[in-house]
Amino acid sequence: MISLHWPWLLAALPLPLLVRLLLPPVPPHREAALLVPFLEDFESREDSPRRRPRRRISLWLAALAWVLLVIAAARPQWLGEPLDLPMSGRDLMLAVDLSGSMQEEDFQLGNQWVDRLTATKRVAGKFIKRREGDRIGLILFGEQAYLQAPLTFDRQTVNTLLYEAAIGLAGKKTAIGDAIGLGVKRLQDRPVEDRVLILLTDGANTAGRIGPLRAAELAARKQVRIYTIGIGADEMLVRSFFGTRRVNPSRDLDEKTLKAIAEKTGGRYFRARDTNELRQIYKILDELEPVEQERQRFRPVRALYPWPLGGALIIAGVLVYSLRLTVDG
Repeated sequence: MISLHWPWLLAALPLPLLVRLLLPPVPPHREAALLVPFLEDFESREDSPRRRPRRRISLWLAALAWVLLVIAAARPQWLGEPLDLPMSGRDLMLAVDLSGSMQEEDFQLGNQWVDRLTATKRVAGKFIKRREGDRIGLILFGEQAYLQAPLTFDRQTVNTLLYEAAIGLAGKKTAIGDAIGLGVKRLQDRPVEDRVLILLTDGANTAGRIGPLRAAELAARKQVRIYTIGIGADEMLVRSFFGTRRVNPSRDLDEKTLKAIAEKTGGRYFRARDTNELRQIYKILDELEPVEQERQRFRPVRALYPWPLGGALIIAGVLVYSLRLTVDG
């Protein structure tokens, strides 16, 4: 369907006719007469009967150019078929730990041992890509918590920012409470059913201005559900000069606090000891039922004004060229 963005500009169409009717005509230019015996040779080209059809054509072309110019000014546009926007979904805020302990290489991708953050990027990145229709936000925290990406439908940008994160970027310690507080601040203005925070960490709260349980109480008052993920293997083999021994790389993981945070907010605690468990956790999170929001629609718009504008410019060029031929001739 074709429509005009500023249809009121069509009122300018009769403007040249009004100018011609209301303004007095320009008086003819008079000069001293010259008497010659061969007057017909000096007959005015403008008054010549041979020139009158050309003048009429020029007048009609000028009128057509004016009409096209006014139509272009009214901004004609083509409206496509209405399309539904993918607006049914959740507002998911991801909080990812970047503290120094995330560099522990106790996760395996294929046949290669990688650090915890690399495994998180791989699994969480695929999770972000699957959440079509959701608004995703990203918080990175260590000694301090930073909003890396506000809630947005641009999942590709969020994924890129997650992959660019580096261990120690926010400090070596862990401020779980500050990360929760920042997430609550960003989610509190959203509809109650949509407020979800997914927090991934491998340690205990060792920094920050607010404790994790106090932050969880604030989240519960704001009706923000928090899903906590404790990441890290239970044991790994370490080779040394005295032989091979088993150690627990997750000895600093505060599971008790993470479980309490989830319970206070109506969420759930998950334990990821390896890459497969981490994938399973995100699959469970992937099954969160979307909340139907008010459906929004839009119609693609394509501007058409260049066509009448181009036609008006071409006609104007033809008229100028014709006038030059008349003057030179």
